[in-house]
Amino acid sequence: MSISFPRLGLLRRQKVDALAESAARKEEAYFAAGQWRLMWTKLTSHRLAQISMVILGLFYLVAIFASFIAPYSLGSYDADYVNAPPTQIHFFDDGSFVGPFVYGQSYDRDPETLRPIFVEDHEQVHRLEFFADGSEWSFFGLFHMNVHLFGAEGGGHVFLFGTDSLGRDLFSRIVLGSQVSLTIPLVGVLISFVLGIIIGSIAGYVGGTTDFLIQRLIEIIRSFPTLPLWMALAAAIPARVPVVAMFFYITVIMAFIEWSSLARVVRSKFISLKQEDYVMAARISGVRPMKIITRHLIPGFMSYLLVAVTLAIPGMILGETSLSFLGLGIQAPATSWGVLLQEAQDITNVAVYPWKLIPLAFVVVTVLAFNFLGDGLRDAADPHK
Repeated sequence: MSISFPRLGLLRRQKVDALAESAARKEEAYFAAGQWRLMWTKLTSHRLAQISMVILGLFYLVAIFASFIAPYSLGSYDADYVNAPPTQIHFFDDGSFVGPFVYGQSYDRDPETLRPIFVEDHEQVHRLEFFADGSEWSFFGLFHMNVHLFGAEGGGHVFLFGTDSLGRDLFSRIVLGSQVSLTIPLVGVLISFVLGIIIGSIAGYVGGTTDFLIQRLIEIIRSFPTLPLWMALAAAIPARVPVVAMFFYITVIMAFIEWSSLARVVRSKFISLKQEDYVMAARISGVRPMKIITRHLIPGFMSYLLVAVTLAIPGMILGETSLSFLGLGIQAPATSWGVLLQEAQDITNVAVYPWKLIPLAFVVVTVLAFNFLGDGLRDAADPHK
């Protein structure tokens, strides 16, 4: 059965009209959308920002379930596997498919350099099993379990990223350390965000002597070099404090400095926005200053604040990593990515055991992801793009 040319032309015109109508609806929806909807639309079209959101989502998901994902606890070690290289995962043994498994490892020495090495023992085959039994852990203190995501059966060992100088699994320590290295920056930025908005809004809205005193305080804080000031404040923390208290102290120290830059930005925005007609109308109508600040002024540049917070997190991550690397941050038995990098400060150690630099890769990827996400938010919040 053939279709006549008039009929074919009619179908084409209907298709073109449908496409034009769909494009018109999308354009109308775009121009009628609110500020946050427009920001989200622009953000989802930013490829690097999308990839960064996926990466950060995976990292924080791992941090939440770190005790379940890590095959070993922080206190687990094996003196027979000191500085062991990453374990190779195999699927075939003597040409037959076995599934994911690892060979046992035996201790030996390199005949040329006499350096201790580990060689695979093909007589020992340890299959990998999911939801394996292991050390006991608790999920935020709500319930206790001893099931881990994976493990080697029959007393085998699986070290995906090798071990450190004490025979501790580096993969488990990286996963468990993410809870500190990814949480402290968020809490610190949240505290500095609240302080910056409160103090900056007071300075910009009230003005006068209050503004003068706050600006001088900000200048004094900003005049100190950041890292030496962090080190001085961290050194003032009492020795042998509990891990939770150390976490709190480090967060407060980092937030104590970062609020000043945000407060200055909030002040300048308030000075420019409080002269707008809608703000003047609200003041003449007798609206309370707190309501003017929260309902009229802050929403006027909330998109910028969101971008500023996102771009401030990488600095917090590097700050916590630097303090822990210098031995002034998180201390044992807790761990963080900065603590794991302490062993990487010896170039000889890194040259012989290069897998000890793996925590650095996680720091770099996280910082880049937050920077790319911040760039995407900045482009999305720009009305001229």
